[in-house]
Amino acid sequence: MQARRTRALVLAAGRGERLRPLTLACPKPLLPVAGRPLASWTLARLRAAGVAAAALNLHHLGAAIRAELGAACRGLPLLYSEEPELLGTGGALPPLADFLGAAECALLVNGDSLCRWPFERLLEAHRRRGAAVTLLVHRTAEPRRFGGGVAVEAGRVVAFRPGALAWQSARTRRVFAGAAAIDPRLIARLPAGPSDIVTSLYEPLLEAGIEIAAVETARPWFDLGTPARYLEGALAWALERLPERGAWLAPGARAEPGAKLARAVVESGAVVESGARVVDSLVMPGARVGAGARLSGSILGPGAQVAPGERLERTLRVELGGETLERALDDGAPR
Repeated sequence: MQARRTRALVLAAGRGERLRPLTLACPKPLLPVAGRPLASWTLARLRAAGVAAAALNLHHLGAAIRAELGAACRGLPLLYSEEPELLGTGGALPPLADFLGAAECALLVNGDSLCRWPFERLLEAHRRRGAAVTLLVHRTAEPRRFGGGVAVEAGRVVAFRPGALAWQSARTRRVFAGAAAIDPRLIARLPAGPSDIVTSLYEPLLEAGIEIAAVETARPWFDLGTPARYLEGALAWALERLPERGAWLAPGARAEPGAKLARAVVESGAVVESGARVVDSLVMPGARVGAGARLSGSILGPGAQVAPGERLERTLRVELGGETLERALDDGAPR
């Protein structure tokens, strides 16, 4: 199996409810990461791995995703699958059975994950082992942060849920890292309509004695599904090759003389005024930090402002329709 005979589905239809209010106007796949939409990093890696074409399923703000990414992204041809009703991780596949079935292997990738994806190694392991499904799992991510993780024995997934006997007896638990290689013929096992791929496909495969393999990676990987995780991933990605207290400014961003930035990312069109201090924070496109203001451990959404002299800590602030919406960065609903 050559990578060129592989097609991919990037799961991009989610509502982004845990990221609200940020995702009320910006779908997760378009969240900026180091000057580019999140999805473009994944699509570029798929192209580099030799994947022939990719599909994205669309529901929440799908028109914005289609308009931004177009017919191709980073040289990778794109197909869009509209979901008037949200179909879930399993339900997204049957409408794309013909597209994915034209390839020898299908890659499924979570649209809210950020990673320097080892797709080539995942595909090679899948081919060599001959498993029905091969999951990418993370070697060092903490399972307790992600629902307990999956149970792995001798390179095989043996259980997906903490309540399962095999999960309790397994010596190793790993976090699913957002990518899987599958045999496209398995799509025929999924029901029409909404479904969850673990419940409707993976667990029945295990019950039938069909192997689901696991490939480990230690590459930096981020699930950007919450504001705190988005901030963590966006900072780590942009600052990876900078000094410990460095800052990254996108082309078109501006930090005025006297502004101080440490572990900060300032996206295009954003402004940090004189005397302001931005630490451990993300300033999104078009946002403004006023003179003498302090922004710490926070996300300032597109077009939002921190007033001159104001202090903002551990907060997500978004400007939407002339209204300022905020939430604590860790948890909580918008206020």
